[in-house]
Amino acid sequence: MSSPSRPPRAPPLAVVGPTASGKSALALDLAEALTGTIINADASQLYRELPILTAQPSAADRARAPHRLYGCQPAAEPASAGLWRGWALEAIAEARAHGRQPLLVGGSGLYLRALSQGLADIPPLPAEQLKETEALLAAEGPAALHARLASEDPDTAASLQPQDRQRIARAWSVLRATGRPLADWQRAANAEALPLTWLVLLPPRDWLRQAVAARFDAMLAAGALEEVRQLQALGLDPKLPAMKAVGARELLAHLEGHCSLAQAREAAVTATRQYLKRQTTWLRHQVLAKEAAAHAWHAQYSCALGQKIVRFLRSSR
Repeated sequence: MSSPSRPPRAPPLAVVGPTASGKSALALDLAEALTGTIINADASQLYRELPILTAQPSAADRARAPHRLYGCQPAAEPASAGLWRGWALEAIAEARAHGRQPLLVGGSGLYLRALSQGLADIPPLPAEQLKETEALLAAEGPAALHARLASEDPDTAASLQPQDRQRIARAWSVLRATGRPLADWQRAANAEALPLTWLVLLPPRDWLRQAVAARFDAMLAAGALEEVRQLQALGLDPKLPAMKAVGARELLAHLEGHCSLAQAREAAVTATRQYLKRQTTWLRHQVLAKEAAAHAWHAQYSCALGQKIVRFLRSSR
């Protein structure tokens, strides 16, 4: 007589939303209600030198639930989607081994896509090709390079915004260096995809814009400027991801004498709002429009909304 099969494991929950939307608060409430482990899916929150500026969980937050992959990487060592994917899979396995629900929390779409769709085994791209692409991008701009890409790799181009400099440059470089469209590489991804259940917070834009400004002021009051001053003292390459974190660039400009603190604050709030807009576009077009297991709440986060989401999850299991 065959032994009974185990019930299928619930997919990890991806708690996502634009910056300042309340996803960290939701994750904490879910972790307590569902016995969960919170796993960072935000690229900037990996870096240990920027806990204030990247809104990493406080000691009180960490006492409420296990947290993984926050502040785990020195700024001098750049992370990547591939590295993070490996770390995240280990953290998911650890959570499940302890009977806990994995909760992936963050707004880095590239990282979450690497986990949910797998990674293509693209060979390293020659430095010469990368330089050539950067020169073309500087000369023509992202929209023109996007048009070039659309003529040769329409599938990839259709998935990218015409102003997304980084991803357009990546797709063009892959096409030129390998002779194969990035879309082909992605279809042949050799890493297993991992199904996720997506919980998407999309508060009203006006509320988010105000929340971004208030949160950056709170970061300054908590010591963000001194945090960036200490990062500056490390003498790191300005091209490293940690040095380009939203807010860090603007405060570094102030410390280098290029602008006043008030001007740096205004620039940082503006940059954060622009990032928020890009995140919202990605969530609507790449998650809500394409993922079967995606659920959205168009409201600012509150305890009452958290309880509603908990009831929804329990009823859907």
